[in-house]
Amino acid sequence: MSISIFEACKKRKRKPKLFGLQTFGNPGYPITHSGPFRDSVQYFLQECAELEDYNVEGMPIWCTMLVHENRGFVFPLYAIEESVKNSMRPFCDHCRCAGWSHHFVSKRKYHLIIPVDDEWRNPLNEGVFDLETHLLHGLIHSNGFGHLICINGIEGGSKYLCGREIMDLWDRICTNLHARKISLEDVAKKQMMDLRLLYGVTYGNSWFGRWGYKFCHGSYGVNKHNYESAIDVLSSLELDKIIKDFAHTKQCRDVKQIIGCYRDLSKTQLITIRDILRFILSHKSRVLLQRKPVVTATVLLSPPKPSTRTSQQTKAVAKQRAVKCQRFSTVAANLDSRWSMRRLEYTANVIVDALKEKREQSGSSHCGMTRQEARDAARLHIGDTGLIDYVLKSMKNVIVGGYIVRRVVNLSTRLLEFSIQEVGKGVEVNEPEPKIVSQPLPISAITPGIDAYSDVAYLYTTVLLGYPESQVFELASQTILNSKHFVKEWPFKDLDDDLLRFICRVMPSLSILENEATSKFPPGEYIVVPLHATIGDLKEAVQSAMRDTYCVMEKLVVTDIEGMEGFEDREVLFGAVESGSELLLRGRGLDLCDEFKFEGGPDNWTVICKCGARDDDGERMVSCDICEMWQHTRCSGIGDDESVPPLFVCDGCCASLMPPSTQPFLELQYLEDSMFLPEYEPGMEFLY
Repeated sequence: MSISIFEACKKRKRKPKLFGLQTFGNPGYPITHSGPFRDSVQYFLQECAELEDYNVEGMPIWCTMLVHENRGFVFPLYAIEESVKNSMRPFCDHCRCAGWSHHFVSKRKYHLIIPVDDEWRNPLNEGVFDLETHLLHGLIHSNGFGHLICINGIEGGSKYLCGREIMDLWDRICTNLHARKISLEDVAKKQMMDLRLLYGVTYGNSWFGRWGYKFCHGSYGVNKHNYESAIDVLSSLELDKIIKDFAHTKQCRDVKQIIGCYRDLSKTQLITIRDILRFILSHKSRVLLQRKPVVTATVLLSPPKPSTRTSQQTKAVAKQRAVKCQRFSTVAANLDSRWSMRRLEYTANVIVDALKEKREQSGSSHCGMTRQEARDAARLHIGDTGLIDYVLKSMKNVIVGGYIVRRVVNLSTRLLEFSIQEVGKGVEVNEPEPKIVSQPLPISAITPGIDAYSDVAYLYTTVLLGYPESQVFELASQTILNSKHFVKEWPFKDLDDDLLRFICRVMPSLSILENEATSKFPPGEYIVVPLHATIGDLKEAVQSAMRDTYCVMEKLVVTDIEGMEGFEDREVLFGAVESGSELLLRGRGLDLCDEFKFEGGPDNWTVICKCGARDDDGERMVSCDICEMWQHTRCSGIGDDESVPPLFVCDGCCASLMPPSTQPFLELQYLEDSMFLPEYEPGMEFLY
């Protein structure tokens, strides 16, 4: 629901500042601050946002009103400052999946949120961080590293803002506030097509590549070389070869017709599948052939009989039937989850059983469990913490079995609590209404050139996902689909002004490094000092910035700068060290025993999987009960719809437990199994 300029001004206690959507975040506007993110974001909140008169879970909220210059509507951009030490989520799962587990925990996180259209007039509610319906939800830590958590607008999502407008705004904000690195998990779809595969083959990068996001790491051991090789294999697939390979399939006629149609329409020669996909997508907004599209639809349930009610009566009846609860199976069916329905429902039942047991032990029907308690209880039966968190996030006013799961904030503790109650007569259940859904056209009814996206979808499904009798192309497609994590970096720049800029990294003592089980150390901080600053001023600036940014550095005292041990603190920096340099500093007071140490959390667990993965990639994993090494359930032969066994032992530990007499048998069995492996084909090396 859009807000007019007049309404936006009327609803505020004082006239708000309005900023243009298409210019907000341009260089020098509205932020003219040239310092690091931790300083720029404070300037942004002070000068460009209005503090709201309410908070969410004790966190302050600022609102910036943006106006669309061409269409005249106004919408809110919310900024929420989350203090880590007062948060229920002190550690960052997004950092863990991005490969930043070794970063020190930042004291503050800043959430930037544009709610869905219908919520523009309403205040933010509890649980705002868990919603996946926001048009934009980005998170940036006070050290400038952040994550684009969700964007809805690529396909539908908003009647007013499209995906490119939202991404343009987000990218300009990150640039204007001097973010350092932003990660994202690319799960964007359009008409059921994964854009990371479609755009990877068509343009050589993901949909987010338009804004400079590049491959960070893949799942299941996929690295940058695998990803680029897979794109090269698929994008260079020649159209003549496709026609030849599909000659004896039932899709032969349609594939040939689509290729022939667009070859006739193109003024240049189309040779590869990349050529034809680029041509179709560049002409998708035009009517290629002057024909009327044929639409087929089927009714899933019997259509309602014609009603004689007036529109007012119909609205009144609909209002009376406003729903309060949904069955979890219905909610799970609408989730775009990598887990199967069976796994989601099993996890929900485990959580409900834990809540029932807690209620029976306490003897009170109102007894509940905090999110962490529910998580720990489910962890006894389910090894995948990501799955547990995903289900808990979806369990609000849902029915599981004969119980309703409620999720509320305990006003005394300010913690989320889950509780259950039996389904009674006063509970209304939201069941899906009969609806008409579009069905894909039968293969025999496909007419190339009428609908560009339908033709792209056909080539996507038939060629990229279903190429006949070729494991090479199947593996290449799966490699790209397993490449979800992308990152954009804003490189450090030394501007031509009267300021000195450095990247300063505080190194702990050797004894601390030896005791830490991490092979990486956190990145340095951007430090800005005046041109006339002394070495002592630089030490104080580093000390102040580190204390303000990281939990483990609250008592840091900088003592030395590497390479400048012979200089006194009163000597001027200019001329002694070049601006733009990276400096290593020594100090004391670095508290690596603090509970808020690394963003990956306190658990020191190791990933060693047969696919080559050596770090958490966000996919479902299981831990061996002997060696305690984590590996993917898929790589361990556990299907996505299967539960993790109560006792799991990896292949390596199984082999070590096997009597020596069985080893020759195992080697023979391996040789027999290898006889059934696919023969080598050119191009297969990119996956290994």
